[in-house]
Order: sequence, then C-alpha cells, then structure tokens
Amino acid sequence: MLARATRFYRAEERPVPPRVAATVVLLRPADAGDFEAYVIRRLAAMAFGGMHAFPGGGVDPTDSEGQLDWAGPDTGEWGRRLGLSDGPAQAVVCAAVREVFEEAGVLLAGPGGDTVVGDVSGDDWEAARRALVARELGFADLLRERRLTLRSDLLVPWSRWITPEFEPRRFDTYFFVALLPRGQRTRDVSGEADHTMWIKPAEAVARAEAGGFAMLPPTLVTLREVAACADIPAVLAAAADRDAGRIIMPKLEVMPDGEVRFVLS
Repeated sequence: MLARATRFYRAEERPVPPRVAATVVLLRPADAGDFEAYVIRRLAAMAFGGMHAFPGGGVDPTDSEGQLDWAGPDTGEWGRRLGLSDGPAQAVVCAAVREVFEEAGVLLAGPGGDTVVGDVSGDDWEAARRALVARELGFADLLRERRLTLRSDLLVPWSRWITPEFEPRRFDTYFFVALLPRGQRTRDVSGEADHTMWIKPAEAVARAEAGGFAMLPPTLVTLREVAACADIPAVLAAAADRDAGRIIMPKLEVMPDGEVRFVLS
C-alpha cells in the first residue's frame, strides 16, 4: 500500500473516480445483553482479497428505478441524511438492501410497511437471489413480483468512506447498520467470501490489533465505534447523532519515527 501511494504521488497521477457503493453492518443479540456483527472474508483473488468486511457492493443502475413500494423515510429525508439528492439517495438505500440479500441471504422487505418476510433460504428464494447476482432480474422487479415493500426504516445510516486517492479501485461507500430480522438467518452464499462469521465487535477489534484479523480502516474503525456502544439500542441511538454524509477518506502519512500510519481526513 505504501509502495502504491509513493508511486502515485511521485508520478502526480490523477485519482480514479470512486464508484458509489453501500455496505451493511448486520447486528444480532448475543449472550448477556451483548451483540454480534456479521463479517465476511473476501476471496484472496478479489480486490481487497483476504480482508474482513461487511456485506456490500456497488450501486447498480437498476437501484435508482422509481417504481417501488417503500416504507420508512422518503427519498428526500434519506437524501438529507446522506447528503444526496433524491434519486441517488434511493439508489444507495436500494443497493444496501439488495447487496445484503445477495451476499448474506437477508432480505429487508415485507408484505407491508410494518412487516418483514421470514425465512428466505428456500429454493425459490435462492433462485431469485442468483438471478439478482447475475443481473437477470432487477431488484425492483423482484419486489414487485413478490408484492413486497422495501423496508428502508430497517436501515440506519452510519458513515461514508471514500477509498484513498492512490488506490487503483476506489469506492464511495455509505455504511448502514441493520438488525437481523426475526425468522431470517445469514447464509454464506455470495461466492465472494471464503469465510463468514458472527463475531462480537470488541473481539474483532482485539483480533485485528493483535495482527490476526485483516481489515481495511473503514471496517476496523466502524467496528471500534460500534463496540463502544453497550448494546444494540445504544448503537441505534448513536447512529441518530451521526453525520452519515460527511466524507471520511484515509491518507497515508509517514510519522517522524518513520512509522507509516493511516490518518483520517
């Protein structure tokens, strides 16, 4: 990473425009009032391979399709929270819901604005999920065919991270928090991970700091922030006070003692 940054700045290269993306920190209750987060490890052959991350990915053109049954804050309110106009805000929220279904088999939608579907691990749901991944089916089409309402109110905006300028692949990623819906379970179905787990955020941070749990700064910082909360209600309360549209972009800096550190702008 340091070598890439050095080459980039010495050559005065222009940064690649970041692709807009969304990722979801799924949480569930654990023992003694504690809670866990769902983490996947990207395949080594992929970009950022070997790194632990949350389910997520880039916004798809179909995510901005307007004909959706929608529950929760309208696109104008989402735009205010995310620092976006209505259309891009809808696309980011849809991408978050779609990606967590594609990568974790969890669907934040229901027959109405106050309900959520139950188990979505059956063969028919799996066929639909695979069609989404292959882009043979649009997410809005899936919801319409099954007469489902997208539950945007089940997502809580958390932060916005942009990949450093020197990286060849860059993302402008909106982070959300969501609770695992009752009756649903995560599944290792994405094809982009070689390992998945539920882990307490504090444990993940401790393992990362000990050097045995590779994570990029956005994942590590997010887990630290979430781990600082006593329980899931405290996470949701903390989210309400956050500026989820403020851009955070890590930079590499060489300290006086020669150590290289990420500095958050």
